[in-house]
Amino acid sequence: MTITIAPEVLRPSARTPIDPLTDGRESCARLLSTDAARAALSREGTPLMLLDLAPVRRCYRRLRAALPRVRFHYAVKALSHDAVIAALGDEGCSFDIATAQELHQVLRAGISHTRVIHTHPIKKPSEIAEALRRGVRTFVVDNESEIDKFTGAPPDTRLLIRLAYRSPSAKSDLSGKFGVSGTEASELLGHAQRRGIRIAGFSYHVGSQLDDPGRFARALTDTLDLMERLEKTAAARFDTLDIGGGFPVAYDEQVRPLEDFAGVLAPILDERARHLDVIAEPGRILVADAMSLVTSVVGIADRDDGRWYYIDDGVYGSYSNIVAEDVHPLVFGVDEVLQDEEPVAQAGNTRRRVTLGGPTCDSADVIARDVPLPDLRVGDLLVSPAMGAYTSVTATTFNGRPVTPIVVIGGQTVP
Repeated sequence: MTITIAPEVLRPSARTPIDPLTDGRESCARLLSTDAARAALSREGTPLMLLDLAPVRRCYRRLRAALPRVRFHYAVKALSHDAVIAALGDEGCSFDIATAQELHQVLRAGISHTRVIHTHPIKKPSEIAEALRRGVRTFVVDNESEIDKFTGAPPDTRLLIRLAYRSPSAKSDLSGKFGVSGTEASELLGHAQRRGIRIAGFSYHVGSQLDDPGRFARALTDTLDLMERLEKTAAARFDTLDIGGGFPVAYDEQVRPLEDFAGVLAPILDERARHLDVIAEPGRILVADAMSLVTSVVGIADRDDGRWYYIDDGVYGSYSNIVAEDVHPLVFGVDEVLQDEEPVAQAGNTRRRVTLGGPTCDSADVIARDVPLPDLRVGDLLVSPAMGAYTSVTATTFNGRPVTPIVVIGGQTVP
């Protein structure tokens, strides 16, 4: 049975999208105006990540309200900070891990193994053994070799076959490295059945930063079609569906609100997935807005292509998301976000388009070009909002530079 997706749900949202420029500026102003942020910057200097847990809690509650039938497992890889794990655990969130290290971190936080799934399609046998020993029972696979690693596993072990859904418009098409077609999934199911290994359902990920509700809907209906067909033809009974993540975050461009995606997915789930335990693996959307990066100007040069400001963090550090994920965080002068535009103009502080260079000796360490900023001096502060996801976790210590410290400055509870 194929459900028809009503055209109206795929049209541009009637909701007013958040302008990332205005919202980012205002969120930075609120954050930097707090005593906690001022104290952290005075104590630590720059570069510095300021972590506020309130946006994490609010976003999790928003996800639950938008998709009440879905059980959410936070993708720890997005931001593996103990405070984030503790806050989400307190909210009732479950967790998606991909390594033994992530598993140990979640368990140390007091999270029950029953709230953990292991979604890396390729795992060392030793990692599987460790996860099983710790009580994890749900795993993702996408090939015969991986299925065979579960021979002799406890009888309550449950495998999910990872499907591939290509999404070229996503920032990261996550079906290029993992996942199988429907035909290949049928063959893997038969392989597992012959070995007495249970396939509990299917998993997929439409891609990261995918601003296309229709693609989410088509992947869901295609997966449900496959599950229904295999239940009829392969004597299988499935009880779990993992719809992955991918909900987009506004960096320098507007994206559709979460509720637009939920408005497409919820009716399909209500109609066709009542018998399934539906889970998801959000990462970026939960933590992107939780951290802001404060840097300072360490050098200024006027070159043939204009003014350059060199700052004390870059693409080998917290701005690694630029290289790894092709996202483009906004950058503001701290002084300008702490006052209105009018006083800035009255002060005669002109704005120009500049290039931002990172602190390493590598010429590839360029954060952004053609960025509008006021005239700055060495020591002036800059701030980037929406720096919580895939930043500190993918940073390196290239050139001997330490990873930028993270300071938790609030949001232990929200109303």
